[in-house]
Amino acid sequence: MSQSKPTIKHDTLFDKPFTTPLDKASRFSFDEQVVACFPDMIRRSVPGYGQVLAMLPIFARRHCKYRQQDDNGQRVSRIYDLGCSLGAASMTLAGEFEPQDLQIKAIDISPAMTTEASTLLSENYPEHDIEVITADIRDVTLEPCDMVILNLTLQFLPAADRVAVLENIYNALSEGGILVLTEKTHAFDEQYDAWLVERYYDFKRANGYTEMEISGKRNALENVLITDTLDEHHARLAQVGFKRHLTWFQFLNFVSVVAFK
Repeated sequence: MSQSKPTIKHDTLFDKPFTTPLDKASRFSFDEQVVACFPDMIRRSVPGYGQVLAMLPIFARRHCKYRQQDDNGQRVSRIYDLGCSLGAASMTLAGEFEPQDLQIKAIDISPAMTTEASTLLSENYPEHDIEVITADIRDVTLEPCDMVILNLTLQFLPAADRVAVLENIYNALSEGGILVLTEKTHAFDEQYDAWLVERYYDFKRANGYTEMEISGKRNALENVLITDTLDEHHARLAQVGFKRHLTWFQFLNFVSVVAFK
């Protein structure tokens, strides 16, 4: 088991793109400015993100059974990291598996993200078979695989496109493979939802966000990040063919679901 730890370098300590007044806050995009502060932004604004990442190698060891072949004909576990951003999920997996055990394909639509992810992954895990691809996950036909990670990605796609993405994933997964789907959600009950949202803002305040930063980011993400209820996620997974799927993690309005092929 490899114990090497990734080195992530970034100069921006806090997510400054969201400190501007509301009338100047631009539409959220994963450009170079966001990339510079992304690790800190995720740490301070996504409850439980570290715990979700930490469980990925545990899931992979249980459900990835070396069903695929690499270019040399060797049996490997192929894993997709869809909407990979800076490759945190890919790095977490690479840090717990030997190079010959995994083939990771990390895909993101943002060139700024994939450029930095490619650098980080090649610097920290040069021996691992990790391909970083700049593409829209809606346009990619996935190869047969054992595991797909979809962390905080589906929520950025138009609602009408989400079923097709999940169908693509379901069709690519081998029998026994899994999808790990992590999303921000909203509750159907308005009073319950309001409580969760306010506690989420309290979480961000506790992590050093100012009221202007909280308001600025909320404004920037309006009509960009569109959440579903947890029930809607499970219904969609059943619709595309997953017979078993369960919510294994929830922290406030953030959840992670595992679906079994």
